[in-house]
Amino acid sequence: MKAIWNDTIIAESNNTVVVEGNHYFPIDSIKKEYFKKTDFTSFCGWKGMANYYSVNVKGNTNKDCAWYYENPNDAAKKIKGMVAFWNGVKIK
Repeated sequence: MKAIWNDTIIAESNNTVVVEGNHYFPIDSIKKEYFKKTDFTSFCGWKGMANYYSVNVKGNTNKDCAWYYENPNDAAKKIKGMVAFWNGVKIK
């Protein structure tokens, strides 16, 4: 699977986990040079607190377009250390 934004592959892995229709990529599969942690968080009742990254490619920023659960609830432990995408990031 590939995560693509602004015509650039920002993550690639054969080991994604699908939860609620979202592909979660292992953290070591993201191209870290494009990612910057942000202060934004959100909460999911069964997964826990999500943290976010913004992605910058070719001078363009996609704000808070990647999320991860640093300390997910037990029910979501299979996505610990994984990153998912939204807001225009294409998964192929």
